[in-house]
Order: sequence, then structure tokens, then C-alpha cells
Amino acid sequence: MALLEIRNLQIDFGAVRAVDGVSLSIAEGETLGLVGESGCGKSVTALSIARLLTTPPARYAGGEILLQGRDVLKMSGAELRSIRGAVVSYVFQEPGASLNPVFRVGKQIRESLLLHRPEKANDGEVIRLLKLVGIPAPESRARDYPHQLSGGMQQRVMIAMALASEPKLLIADEPTTALDVTIQAQILELLTELKKRLGMAILLITHNLGIVGDLADRVVVMYAGQVIEEASASELLARPLHPYTRALIQSVPELGHSSERLHAIPGTVPSPGQWPPGCRFAPRCSMAKPDCDAALPELLETSPGRRVRCPLWNS
Repeated sequence: MALLEIRNLQIDFGAVRAVDGVSLSIAEGETLGLVGESGCGKSVTALSIARLLTTPPARYAGGEILLQGRDVLKMSGAELRSIRGAVVSYVFQEPGASLNPVFRVGKQIRESLLLHRPEKANDGEVIRLLKLVGIPAPESRARDYPHQLSGGMQQRVMIAMALASEPKLLIADEPTTALDVTIQAQILELLTELKKRLGMAILLITHNLGIVGDLADRVVVMYAGQVIEEASASELLARPLHPYTRALIQSVPELGHSSERLHAIPGTVPSPGQWPPGCRFAPRCSMAKPDCDAALPELLETSPGRRVRCPLWNS
């Protein structure tokens, strides 16, 4: 049984559909990369897993979110509180905005422990968690306020808080966006090490296909509220089938390859409610045919575990 299985999820904001029939799954101990540009619906999908979207304006219009076999969309408030943190935990992309500026970081980690493992809510466990995420001199850092730490250290504190509850699934939503390249590499290496050590599953949300190859087991690509491709990370990077996935890969700069200009995808992701008819990527696609706007393409299974939403995938 999958740890997480999302089936045909539909999420509306007023009269606008932001997530349109998304299906994906994550096995225990697996890392899934969820990839796409800003505005594709990645974060909305991720927040829905623990039903963190404010309703209204959000409305779960259809589908199922099965976490350990239980449908999150049918859970009571008490049941939701029992899975938030304990089963699924989040690391967000702006640690400086997520941490409380008026409390020391040790106190904030201890609060997470009090909620989920009260018997461990002590200085010793706080220090252990800070050591686990690679923070030097943890006894001293626990007494610091967030503004006294670098962006990379703040993100490590956020990861320590997420791990305090010993979750089965860690959702990392653009965890390296605000960090420089060196610190990005350190955070990704830390997530890889923690996955191996703790055996937890990870949902890594990113707009950058360049960082998923070393960390993810499988990749799901989203565009305009839909899944448009799914494959193992190695297959997808070696042979992307959807024109959008190919364009994302081509836009990643390569070390050792000089170029006067980086490849860019023309246009922008259409806003929810303004999706074009037929294939939603067609207006930006270099392979588009006149009939691509005739009907929305189906998500085809080209081989076991491999799906693509494009009839031209073999062209």
C-alpha cells in the first residue's frame, strides 16, 4: 500500500479551478520530485495533503487524498491534528518568514516536540535535532534568535522542527529557492542523508529539474494544474517525452558548456480560469500542431510507471 495516494484531485478557488484532476502516489521511503514553473499548482497540491488550504476561498471539489489508506478529505478536525506533523510535516521555501522572530530557535523546536512527542520536549532532544541537521555548536545556536542565523542555518532549523515529530512524509516546498548555490547543495545533501538515515518519504517540490536527479526516485511534472508527465528520475532526465519537460531540461545551465544565451520557454504559465482550449501547453510549444487546441489530451501510459499527456510524445 502506498504511503500517499492522490486520486483525481480537484481544487477550486471561487469559480476558478487551480488543480484539475491530479493523481500521484508516494511509497514508504521514496522521494518524489514534483516539478513545474510557478503557477502550475505544485504548492496547492502539496498543501492539500494535510488539508492546510483555507476553506473558503479554497474548495476541495473532488478526488481523494489517501494518507496511510485514510482519506484526508473526510477527516474530522481531531483526525487532521493527529496527522499534521506526526505523519506529514512541511519545510517551506522562506525560513526567515516561517520562523517566529521573537522566540529563540530552541524554544520553537521544543514547541514542536511538546505537540507531538511531549516526553521528549527537553533541551537534550533539541540539541540532538540540531546536531542531526548539521548545525555546529548546537548548544549555543539553540539560544539564538532567527535573525542571528544565516539563511542556510535557518533552513536547517526548519528541517529540525519538521523532523521533531518523526514524520513518515516530509514535504519540502522549494527548500533551496532563497539560498545561494553552495548552501543549496548542502541542504539537498542533508535531505538525502536524512532520508537514508530515518527511512522517511520525501515530496520535493521544485521548479528546477537540475536538482532532482540526485535526490528523487521518481518525478511528476505539472503544468497548468495538471500532471503532464511521470517517470523514474533517470528515465525522465535521459528521455523526456513531453515538450514541456524537454524545454525545462534545456533551460538548466550545464557546467562546462559555454553558451551565449540560455534556452528559455516562450510565454508564461496561463492563470487558472484562463487556460487555453485543448492542450494547455500548446501556445508555448514548438511542436504544436493545428489540432492541438481541439481537445484536452489524455494522460497516456506509455510503459509501466511512465505517463505523458501528449499525443506527439513519440515524434
